[in-house]
Order: sequence, then C-alpha cells, then structure tokens
Amino acid sequence: MTDAVLHRTFSARLDCQYLVRAPAAVDSGTLLVVTLHGFAQTPEAMLQLTGRMFHARHVIASIQGPNQFFVDAKAQDVGFGWITNRRPAASIRLHHDMVRHVLNEAGDEYDIPPQRRILAGFSQSVSLNYRFAATVPDAVRGVVAVCGAVPGDWESGSYQPVKAAVLHIARREDEFYPPAVTEQYPARLRLRILDLEFHLLDGGHRMPSGGAAIIEGWLGRILR
Repeated sequence: MTDAVLHRTFSARLDCQYLVRAPAAVDSGTLLVVTLHGFAQTPEAMLQLTGRMFHARHVIASIQGPNQFFVDAKAQDVGFGWITNRRPAASIRLHHDMVRHVLNEAGDEYDIPPQRRILAGFSQSVSLNYRFAATVPDAVRGVVAVCGAVPGDWESGSYQPVKAAVLHIARREDEFYPPAVTEQYPARLRLRILDLEFHLLDGGHRMPSGGAAIIEGWLGRILR
C-alpha cells in the first residue's frame, strides 16, 4: 500500500507589471489600448509593435505575462507566457484580474471611459482576451486579435454575448494557426459576437505591416 498524495492549493501575492506609452495631451479622441504579447515575448516588444498599429495620440498599456522563463539560457533572454494546459482555470482567472486592473487603473488615470477602451492581443493571448470579452462584456469597446485562436470551449462555455466589436487578423502562412483552422473562425466567433470583422492576410506568424490601415478603418467605423 502506497502513501496517499494530497493536492493543496493556496494563493500568494504576485507583483504584476505593465508599461504605458501616453501622448503629451489626452483629449476626447484618445483611446486606451491595453495590449498583450504572445508566448515567449515581452511587454517591451508588444508595446513597440502595438505602437506601429495605433496612432500616437492613443494611450497604450502593455501587460507582462505572469509566467517568466529563459528563452535562451546561454544568453539569459527572458520571455513571458500566459497559460499552459496545466490547471488552465487559474491562469484564465489571473489573466482576467490583470486585464481588469489595468483597464480600470489606466482608464481612470487618463480619464478614458470603457466606451473608448480597446483590448488587443497577439498569438497566445488572443483566446484569453476572447474569454475576457465574453465574461466582462461592458469592459471594452473593441477587441483586436492577431494570429491567435478561438477558445476551445467557445461553443460550450458559460459565456455572455460579446458587446465589443471584434477585429480578427489571421495570416495565410501562419505556422501555428494555418488557414485550414482560421477559415473556420468567422462562423465560430459569430456564435457570440455580433460585430465581427475578419481578415486573412498573406504572411507568417507576425504582426502584419498593413495592420495599421486596417485598424484605423475599423476604429473609424465602430467609433463614429
């Protein structure tokens, strides 16, 4: 007879980080863009990439994923992640808490209401952002998703209808999310999203160089 192995769970304090790029002046046309990087990336890189996609007049807050690890042990390069398949519910809850905190803190600091807040994500963070938008439907006006996935429980989960407008950009040569998968996304996403704009662009798993024009047109439509 072997000894019993018991599983215990406890909560501990976690210091979370995010970066903010703000214009010299904030006015009624300023947006708050809360952006999340992909797997093994950094908030610094995502801040720069998002800055190329959105006009400099907007406030951008780039959140650092809670899980850090060495991408290259020799160079000691550190990357960050959001979730694995090991007890994902805890990671989903933490993601929601982090995004909610930054939206509220930065939104209050720069006096930008939820109607002018955008949630953006690349790769791994996309499915988490979709879960957030379908759990806290009044938190943001829009969601931008680039090279990411639809949640696996999108059809069966206890989600609410998504009130935010959604812009999803996929790539034809994406090695992680190929067209055979992403071409199914519009039909799946529309199960819960009323206002969906979907683009399938040439290129691999990276932010598209023409993304700024697409986002500017989309913002002009949803904010008019």
